[in-house]
Amino acid sequence: MESKDKSRLSIRVRGAVQGVGFRPFIYRLAERHHLTGWIVNNSGGVHIEAQGMPADLDAFLRAIREEAPPHAVIRSVRRTRREPSDDGTFRILQSDGRGAPTAWILPDIATCPDCLREIFDPADRRHLYPFTNCTYCGPRFTILERIPYDRPNTSMKAFRMCAACEREYNDPRDRRFHAQPNACPDCGPQLEYRDRDGRILSSRRDAMDRAAEAILGGKIVTVKGLGGFHLIADAADRDAVRALRERKNREEKPLALMVPDLDAAETLCDLSEEERRWLAAPEAPIVLADKKPDAAVAPEIAPDNPFLGIMLPYTPLHHILLAALGRPVVATSGNRSDEPICIDNGEALARLRGVADAFLVHDRPILRPVDDSVGRIVAGERTLLRRSRGYAPLPISVGWKGEPALAVGGQLKNTVALAYGDRIQPGQHIGDLDSEPARDHFIRIVRDLQAFTEVRPGTVLHDLNPDYASTQEASRMEGRRIPVQHHLAHVAACMAEHGLEPPVLGVAWDGAGYGTDGTVWGGEFLTVRDGGWERTAAFRPFPLAGGDRAAREPRRSALGVLWGLFGDKWTEPDCPAVWRAFSDAERTGLLQIMQKPSLAPPASSAGRLFDAVAAMTGTMLFNRFEGQAAMRLEHLAGKAEAIPPAYPFHIRDGKAETSRVDWGPMILEILAGIRDGAEPAYISARFHETLARIIEETAVRIGIRRVVLSGGCFQNKRLTERAAERLTASGFQAYFHRSVPPNDGGISVGQLAALKYGLVRPEP
Repeated sequence: MESKDKSRLSIRVRGAVQGVGFRPFIYRLAERHHLTGWIVNNSGGVHIEAQGMPADLDAFLRAIREEAPPHAVIRSVRRTRREPSDDGTFRILQSDGRGAPTAWILPDIATCPDCLREIFDPADRRHLYPFTNCTYCGPRFTILERIPYDRPNTSMKAFRMCAACEREYNDPRDRRFHAQPNACPDCGPQLEYRDRDGRILSSRRDAMDRAAEAILGGKIVTVKGLGGFHLIADAADRDAVRALRERKNREEKPLALMVPDLDAAETLCDLSEEERRWLAAPEAPIVLADKKPDAAVAPEIAPDNPFLGIMLPYTPLHHILLAALGRPVVATSGNRSDEPICIDNGEALARLRGVADAFLVHDRPILRPVDDSVGRIVAGERTLLRRSRGYAPLPISVGWKGEPALAVGGQLKNTVALAYGDRIQPGQHIGDLDSEPARDHFIRIVRDLQAFTEVRPGTVLHDLNPDYASTQEASRMEGRRIPVQHHLAHVAACMAEHGLEPPVLGVAWDGAGYGTDGTVWGGEFLTVRDGGWERTAAFRPFPLAGGDRAAREPRRSALGVLWGLFGDKWTEPDCPAVWRAFSDAERTGLLQIMQKPSLAPPASSAGRLFDAVAAMTGTMLFNRFEGQAAMRLEHLAGKAEAIPPAYPFHIRDGKAETSRVDWGPMILEILAGIRDGAEPAYISARFHETLARIIEETAVRIGIRRVVLSGGCFQNKRLTERAAERLTASGFQAYFHRSVPPNDGGISVGQLAALKYGLVRPEP
């Protein structure tokens, strides 16, 4: 057919289109529609030139969106006409690395079913090979140095492919065409089993066998995975679990479990259909699910906790190890408490020698740490509590139009994020910044994210709190700095995630955040309108004796609430559990400082109110990990037989000031219930219901129809679901987090979103 009858299009596809089999997909699509031309990866995505009959080109364009590979995310397809030329065939060209990188970076993807079949097929050349992957699965973000996503730009560049792997890699019809980590036992990475002193005891398949044997024998083995190391122990071995807790210095915080398959998960937890789907999804997060009473794991896994955090194997290495073990294992992050996760063999041997009995390592470098993601199903929706492996660094499209900006997040559950082009790109979970190693880790990840994207932000956003490590590091960075109030960032993050524009009512409840008035906020109702925001309502404040110590000691929060009700006149009959929680000397000394804001700062914190109720009921006087008392109350509320009535409360309208939500009537009735012998489960259920009613009534008074729920308190499934139900029943549209964590892991996104919405402005 004459070329003059044909048309030619230049097509630019942006989004997550590198590392997902997009080029071979386009190659096969072009063949099907009798097109000639070419496709190339570049720093912005992929560029296609396609020539053929107009009807074939139209069908080709439709198929790009309708039949894209399963992990591809197509953000835009732009086309322009070109003059026809004589190509002869359709070709895949060498990648073009010129220009600033704007292509989406793909997260690491769990092992696909085809690779899994090969791994366990004795006749396959990749039988039991722990680094098997293809175009549709395997490492991405953790091995990528820079864009475009090509083997020379990854940590696999040190492994030269054998002839068989080369044939697969170069065949557009093969599942491994341009699978950058492609390898096999003859040419790829290998395992080593080492003792705690680093001596190599075995390698290759024998290394895996030795590791499995050690775990079954009650040992703790450090295993190098995809984005870091796991500490692995037999989940049914109480002595091993106790030893792991003691050595890692992790008293009671729940430990994550890895199970061989969904059937094994079903023996431990009552799984909903959505939980089953999420466990088996390519992201393979840890999912919090209801523990069965007869779950065959050590009680020390999650003490006094009705949930288990479980995940399925997501790399060939994990699949092979779990198949050899045939049982659930603890798979917790390879670090000591308050330290970042290890990614380097030498680092792991040095830092974890006193924790692990042995090490299963390999020689494929991990270029950046990426911890496991964590989520739970809330109101039937997937809600991430930690956004990392499988999700980071996929961007959030928010229509960003300003200059590049960096947000450095908060102090706890820290993440950082970059805004450039048309998106906000969150980084992976970093963790708490309470130690020097954690701060060093934070600095490395900030530098890595900027180097990786080749973005040099002119603006740095940070929290108002001058004591946060992230705020202090921001002060050392180049560019203009913009402080963002903590709870505004929470609200803006949820708005950005859902693509909401003002006006919005934001309910931001958490443990603590630095307020614009210098006090501790945490139970906030913020109204967001075009170009501005205000604190419309908040909980009645109460003093926190010792400031931050109250977060670790719920008894102190309870003392502040009781002082707010009774002053220094309160007595043991008012609340026996709290009275007995202190010695006479402690109680006298703490009551004396209650009127000194420098020693007992006033706080409107919903999170500390949870702590206070937990202490009053005798449920929890000391937290062994952040949020433990609030979690315990949530668990107790789940034991109530029905939804009880709310406690009384009062909302005092503010004319020229913030309205106050007075918890006093609720606490007085809680104390009366305690004296009358009410069960803590019943009290907790009523407390949760009261909080949901407070949100509903405050929304009715303010009158803005769209309400977002954000902050660490909305990790609580019961609270979030009841609040959303009450709001919906009253005609409001309720929004809660899904892909951005409601806790401080979402603060960096919210800081950027606050700037995007015009809610903060650069300092003059």
